[in-house]
Amino acid sequence: MDIRSFDSEYVEKNLDMPGCVELMEDTLLKLHRGGFEQYLRTGQPMPGGNIIAFMPAFCFDGYFGAKILSVFPKNSRDGFPSHQGQILIFDGEHGELKALVDATSVTKIRTGAVSGAASKYLARKDSKILALLGAGEQAESHLKAISGLFALDEVRVWNHNKSKAESFCGAHRAIAGGAVLKAADSAEEAVRGADIICTLTPSKEPVVKYEWIKPGAHINAVGACTKDARELDTETVRRARFFCDSVESVMAEAGDYVIPMNEGAFGKEHLVGTLGQLFAGEIEGRTSDEDITIFESLGLAAEDLAAAKYLMDK
Repeated sequence: MDIRSFDSEYVEKNLDMPGCVELMEDTLLKLHRGGFEQYLRTGQPMPGGNIIAFMPAFCFDGYFGAKILSVFPKNSRDGFPSHQGQILIFDGEHGELKALVDATSVTKIRTGAVSGAASKYLARKDSKILALLGAGEQAESHLKAISGLFALDEVRVWNHNKSKAESFCGAHRAIAGGAVLKAADSAEEAVRGADIICTLTPSKEPVVKYEWIKPGAHINAVGACTKDARELDTETVRRARFFCDSVESVMAEAGDYVIPMNEGAFGKEHLVGTLGQLFAGEIEGRTSDEDITIFESLGLAAEDLAAAKYLMDK
């Protein structure tokens, strides 16, 4: 059995951000139209607050597979990615394992790409100021995706450790598309007046408050991916038009939505729909320039498999 292996160097070289944004649009549209069987991820808690996760999906184009991932939220302190693992691709006819693809690099790029696609449809076209809350591996990915889609003037970066935000700004000016990068003293300073806000933290408590948010802003909520974690306060979610990658995943995993829903702030009907529905033109995105929009990004195996299959074919 010939099993091919694709490392992070191959992924970084061959999965460019503009191409991945387009690939993720196509993938989420295909998922909505029944091209994938998408299953809920399972996460097994481990000692130290860490998780091992299993994310499977089946594609009706003739392949299936899963991403197996370790999630170590405190890794950034030691210079390691928080998410590490492998994507396994199997042949859909006989179940033969065909390839292993580095999951860390794929996850980083495709997550930014999905947020880029969401911003393309939900953010105001004249967006000029980007706020990145968090200065880890996802901050780079989101900067690449969004600066490639919008003519940004300013990028504000906040991190609990300001020196890390300052280092990020110094290291990534070349990919900011001419925008000025600034390390913010607080999350509030980063968010006030921002047109696009990306929350990229493992926070258990909200890092964004409604009173800071500019009318018409778009938020990509990326960091919180369990029912007991949230980056947005209740009022932000209640006042916004809320979109997701998967309704089932939101109800099972998204503390940003489930916590305020359980508080009685709104019901399941508050969720407008998925990006796949939006891309298909079946639901409306923003209804006015004053709308606050949220995309809750939980990450799907279909996205990982599509990226891995693209790399394998290439």
